[in-house]
Amino acid sequence: MDKENILADFQEKAKNASPIGGIIKFVIDDNSICIDGTGSENKILLEDMESDCTIIMKGSLMEDLKNGKVNPMMAVMTGKLKIKGDTGLAMKLQSFM
Repeated sequence: MDKENILADFQEKAKNASPIGGIIKFVIDDNSICIDGTGSENKILLEDMESDCTIIMKGSLMEDLKNGKVNPMMAVMTGKLKIKGDTGLAMKLQSFM
């Protein structure tokens, strides 16, 4: 899954989701995409910025998560998905998956 598709998908889902109350950075195949939910709406940004939570994974895992082929908790437990920082904030991402 390339970053343009991920960006478009996140932007679509951000329209209907309540602000997440923090900044989450995704590092997917060495590309950074941030969800800034500190204001009245979630903003999706293609930049590397300070975050409250960082989620690191491969693009292929992102595709599998999106399609429901992989359980997010299993991905964390097996080390395929790494979460650094505020894990409670990461839990708010269910509306984006």
